[in-house]
This record gives sequence, structure tokens and C-alpha cells, in this order.
Amino acid sequence: MNGQQVIVCGGFDDIRSRDLRFLEEAAILGKVTVLLWHDEDLRRPKFSFEERAYFLNAVRYVSRVIGCKRHDDLWEGPVASIWVDRELDERHQDCARQHGMTYRVIPSNRLDGFPEPQPDLAATGRKKVAVTGCYDWFHSGHVRFFEEASSYGDLYVFVGNDACISQLKGEGHPLLPQEERRYVVGSVKFVSQAAISSGMGWLDFDREIRALKPDILIVNEDGDKGGKREYCRELGIEYLVLKRIPAPGLPGRSSTDLRGY
Repeated sequence: MNGQQVIVCGGFDDIRSRDLRFLEEAAILGKVTVLLWHDEDLRRPKFSFEERAYFLNAVRYVSRVIGCKRHDDLWEGPVASIWVDRELDERHQDCARQHGMTYRVIPSNRLDGFPEPQPDLAATGRKKVAVTGCYDWFHSGHVRFFEEASSYGDLYVFVGNDACISQLKGEGHPLLPQEERRYVVGSVKFVSQAAISSGMGWLDFDREIRALKPDILIVNEDGDKGGKREYCRELGIEYLVLKRIPAPGLPGRSSTDLRGY
């Protein structure tokens, strides 16, 4: 990331992989400031401004998030060098010109695919922490879980492969393919590395865990099953169960509730 300041703006309600790809491409141009619209500027937002801002602040491609009015953001935003959009917006283009900014549109085909985020594997001297899961409809609860887990050490996330998730959860699962789920997880700044588990069943991560040799395996209360506790005891790995407590001021979230099945 270079030293230029980049502005993007929008509602970023129900953030998905394509939003993250856009932010990743924008971050190639410089440090990204998101001008985030308030709730009253969106039509029936699924998530509140506070929850959307919390999620965006956890994205590794975002430097800061600033709340703004949808119709004021063009004149009251911070000083920047580049304004970036996903499609041409003449109003934004005119504003960029008036304020001496370069205006860029990220072509749609640049947002295709799910590149693997560069792992953050610099030696830190911290413990190695592993977590596993499906991460199908990614939300603020997942972000909070990663935030808490990463407080114990460098965080490695193993995402269940499609066949395993289908076997464990049944028809209609997963909603998103494994490469997309791995990409979304790896876009969170609390994650040192995200990878796809290669096995099946509740211990689908066995090969990856044995290769990583983590100090700690962390699960939430829903994930405390399938022989994981006994597995960790056998391998000499510390086993921690975290309560599902949302970030301060935010509601609890469940992928099942959001998905509807």
C-alpha cells in the first residue's frame, strides 16, 4: 500500500466478498478511508451504522471509517488524492475534479475471483492459535470471535471444505463455495492466515492442525462438540471455549438466522 489517500463511499450494508474485493483493489492505490452512509441514508438497512462500521474497521484493506451524510459526503470528506468507485458516477467525478483528486473506476472484471490474501506470518514470538468453522454468511459475530481469539496469539483459521460442510449441515449448505469463504475470512485483519481444511467430519482440520502445531485451539460454545476437547488433550493442545458475546453495543448474530435455514 502506498502513501496516497484514497476515498470510497457507500452504505456497505450486508458486506460480501465483492465489497471486500473492491476495497482490496482500492487499497492497491493507497490508504483507504471509507465514507460510510448513516442509517437514514439507506433504504431499510439490514445492519446498523455501528455494526457496519465495526465490520469495516476490521477489514485489512481499510485504514479508517468516517460516518457521513449521503448527500454531504462529496464536500465534507477528508483530504485525499484519489476517489474510487465501482461504476462511473458523474457527481463523484465532478467532485473529485473540483477538489483536485484523481477519479478512478475499478472495472467489474477486476473484482472477479478470490485471491488468497498474503498471510501475515512474520515471527512475533506469540502463541499460535487455531480456530475452525464454516463461516458461510460472514457477520459481525464472526469478526468479534476472531478479535477475541487473536488476543491469545497469532490467529490461523481453517475453513471447512464444501463436501464436509454439506455432510455436517445438510442440503443447501454451504451457501458460498470454500474459496469464497476462505477469501472473506482472510480479509479480516485479526487473521494471520486462512486456509481450507482438507478432511471430513468434526475433525476435518486434523491434517492442518498437525502441520501447524498450534498452542491453542479455540471454539465458541456452539462449536464445543465432535470430540475436539479429547482431540486437543491427546495432542497436548490447550483448548478454550469462548462465550458468544457480541462486540459492545452490537446485537448477537447467527449465520442460520441471517440465512433463514
